[in-house]
Amino acid sequence: MTTRPAKTQRQHRIKNLLETHAVSSQGQLVELLAADGIDATQTTVSRDLEELGALKVRVPGGETVYALPELPVHRIAPEDHLRRVLGEWVAEMAYSANLVVLRTPPGSAHVVGSALDRSGFPGVIGTVAGDDTVLVVAADGLSGAALAGRLAEVAGIEGYGRSSSEESPSMASENGGR
Repeated sequence: MTTRPAKTQRQHRIKNLLETHAVSSQGQLVELLAADGIDATQTTVSRDLEELGALKVRVPGGETVYALPELPVHRIAPEDHLRRVLGEWVAEMAYSANLVVLRTPPGSAHVVGSALDRSGFPGVIGTVAGDDTVLVVAADGLSGAALAGRLAEVAGIEGYGRSSSEESPSMASENGGR
């Protein structure tokens, strides 16, 4: 027999399923809920995943599965959490004008972007995260270089980056040494 539990009960069960199963699709999640006797549509599951802040992450082997951030979506991430995320996931940093570009391993940019967005980090208007790159937009009056320096300090990254106008040796050779 299937039941329609209250939203909070259903979302609690979804959290447990995401922690114990590699859920790669909303359809699979609907099936797992049904196996537990919980009737839910794909539309309902989609809304629940959005409200829970679930993200698709790449796991070893290349498959993508749903995962929940370590902190609830509406809570501000403490500085220690941001320090750990930046220190563990940011591989490279560059800046230009009022922008900072953070490079991460493939499939990890959303983790860094989400942590920055929820941190309320001073001077950050917002982020845009792709697969392995996060674009961080600095507030008016704050340069990309200054923001990159502050982010590097929090992350414990030394020699944090270069201006986009600086060419790496490989870029210079590709441009005929110009």
